[in-house]
Amino acid sequence: MSQLAKISSKGQVTIPADVRKKLHLETGDTLAWETEADGRIWVRRLEPLDLDYLAAVSGTLSEWNSPEDDEAYRDL
Repeated sequence: MSQLAKISSKGQVTIPADVRKKLHLETGDTLAWETEADGRIWVRRLEPLDLDYLAAVSGTLSEWNSPEDDEAYRDL
């Protein structure tokens, strides 16, 4: 089912309620816009980052923090 929306003079678009429901969008959510060469556009909702998890993981990464590791992984 097609949904229509107009672009404001500021480049803003109101996302139709049906689309917001299907994407489970809420105020403050972040959307990713991906464009294809053939003109297709994909929009998806990004999951928020779990900052507590990232902080816990970052403490374990120091074991790979050496000049030898930098040399081994430089070209990746």
